[in-house]
Parts: sequence; C-alpha cells; structure tokens
Amino acid sequence: MTEAELLSKLQTGDEAALASLFDHYRAKLRRMVQIRLDRRLNGRVAPSDILQESYIDALKRFPHFFEKVDQSFFGWLRLVVAQRLADVHREHLAAKKRDARQEIPLARPVPGGATSACMADWLVGRFSSPSGVAQRHEQAAKLEAALEDLDPIDREILALRHFEELSNSETAAILNILPAAASKRYVRALARLKQLLESLESKLE
Repeated sequence: MTEAELLSKLQTGDEAALASLFDHYRAKLRRMVQIRLDRRLNGRVAPSDILQESYIDALKRFPHFFEKVDQSFFGWLRLVVAQRLADVHREHLAAKKRDARQEIPLARPVPGGATSACMADWLVGRFSSPSGVAQRHEQAAKLEAALEDLDPIDREILALRHFEELSNSETAAILNILPAAASKRYVRALARLKQLLESLESKLE
C-alpha cells in the first residue's frame, strides 16, 4: 500500500496502518536516534527502546497529525521521536541518583538536537579503535571544538544529510528553508567537515 493509502486507513483509526508506516521509516528514525543519543547513556538506553516508546507515543497522538494538512507524516513522526529522545535525556542526565554523567569523565551538555558532542563522539568512533580510551576522548574533544565553530544551521544540515541520510528536500522541510539554500549550505558544511576529519585522521596515525 502507498503512504497515502495507509494514512487514509490511519485516519479512520486503523492502528495496523501506523505500524506499517512506522516500520517503513524505522531505519531513518534509528539513524536519527543513534547520532543524537548522548553517548553517556551507552549501556543504559538503546535506540530500539526509544523507538518502541516513540511508537507508543505516536499511537496515542496520531489524530493530531491530521489537524495540519501541510506537514509530512515523516516530519511529524520524526518530531515525535525527537520529543521522546529529549525526555530520555532529561530523565537520565538530570537525575540526581545514579547520575550517568559520573560514568564518563567528559562533561557534555544534554543535547536537544545534533550537538557537536554527539557528532564528535560518533565520528571518532567510526575511524578509531576501541583501545586508547584517553586518546579517543582527547580527539573527540578536539573535533567537538572544531564542529562548534560551524554555524548551527550548517551543523544541523550535516546531521540531517550526512548522518541521518535524509534527502535535500526532507532536510529543507525540517529546517523550514528553501531546498536550494539547504543544498548550498550542505556543500559548504561538508567541505568543512572533510577538512576536520582529514586533520583528525592525520593526528591519529
């Protein structure tokens, strides 16, 4: 069935249609969670747990989607997941008991989006070995500082296009900017990211 057909069934209250739609976008939503989940929560919270809770949230709230005819279902579903992710960060990183921040010595802000910290941790983990924890933390901190120098919109475009693997049109819709502007900013930000990675890789050799 097409997305339009599934949405038509969902509007009548067919919960099976929501399950099909959620499964269709699961891979994209998982990538979103993986890049935005604070690494201090490794071992505590799994992306699959967040997606499961997000599905329950969507099940309760899907009638609200049909109140705005100009939004895409993926954009709405992504917002539901983002809100669940924010709740998880507040629950675990703001808790006084068994504070997850004590488990990793690097201080990091609770991310509401794709922060430099999350992106740096993910990038370092992609091309460095698990050994040398101190070195990994040092390089992640350097990359985080470099990413922090990027314009926030450019950094977010990198997260959406390069990490979440969304299309240019999807990225533009999420950021509420024109596709041409999103494309131009992505090319510029990607060039800067490549420079950062080349510099970091040379230091790890």
